[in-house]
Amino acid sequence: MSDKPTVLVTGGAGYIGSHAVLALRDAGYPVAVIDNLTTGFRWAIPDDVHFTQGDIADQPLVEALLKEQKIGAIMHFAGSIIVPESVEDPLKYYYNNSAKSRDLIESAVRCGVPHFIFSSTAATYGTPEESPVREDSPKLPINPYGRSKLMTEQMLADVANAHPINYCVLRYFNVAGADPQGRSGQSTVGATHLIKVAVEAALGKRSHVAVMGTDFDTPDGTGVRDYIHVSDLANAHVLALDALRASPQDNYTLNCGYGRGFSVLEVLDAVDRVTNMTIDRRMEGRRAGDPASLISDNRKIMAQFPWQPAHADLDQIVNHALAWERKLSDIRGQ
Repeated sequence: MSDKPTVLVTGGAGYIGSHAVLALRDAGYPVAVIDNLTTGFRWAIPDDVHFTQGDIADQPLVEALLKEQKIGAIMHFAGSIIVPESVEDPLKYYYNNSAKSRDLIESAVRCGVPHFIFSSTAATYGTPEESPVREDSPKLPINPYGRSKLMTEQMLADVANAHPINYCVLRYFNVAGADPQGRSGQSTVGATHLIKVAVEAALGKRSHVAVMGTDFDTPDGTGVRDYIHVSDLANAHVLALDALRASPQDNYTLNCGYGRGFSVLEVLDAVDRVTNMTIDRRMEGRRAGDPASLISDNRKIMAQFPWQPAHADLDQIVNHALAWERKLSDIRGQ
């Protein structure tokens, strides 16, 4: 028997959630998953992990699960994540990301779950005036996605003041790559992540890659982003849980990135290098609200957790994404 508490992973059949399940199990934590499978995949969850198909807003279901599995911590990944969609359908995002998170947090309080880790985003910063961006930089989100996530951050802070629960908010930058052992990866059909799109194009699943904006104030005119390998990000969640357990009086809000950025063209060059081919690039206009540069100041997470990124090489991130994309073709029989 493990002396570690069982962790409920919401959205554990999705991209980042499935990697968190793997990282928790690798670290010796028992895991249970709840996912409504609207965007996740049942096959992404190991057979010996307790799985419930359901919605985090179904409080009777969630609370029965918390009690039955003796859940000692929640990692909350379930939610909607596409920025342009959040602008077109804001009510969906305030429901899925804010209202449902409120219900989940209430269930955690009712059932006495002491630790809560929340999957947040650099979109809470909006268009920062400084880059790298620090955790205490102004939170001025420019779309419903970022605002819906910031609301949940604020709820957690208020709830932790009123109840015996501590939390860690992890603000992700651009998540990419796949499990180095090929156990999981980005599997969403029609995903919008640049590296995912680029490796799909390299394998002939897309005709080209659109470069959105070539007139930014950056060295090559294309947007610069901080790409973090999904397995390094998943490891940060495990370390966050360790920290919450060790210091029940402490809460954390931390950036998750590498503290350096690559432009769109530099990423596409890396894909060309790794695949030894040239992807068709189509130059298009900027998307509304895209900042020129979004890079994390990651000194805080490096100081507070023993977090040492293992996959910070861009070519390696691309390699892992490419290997997963090939495996995905086999899984789907494409």
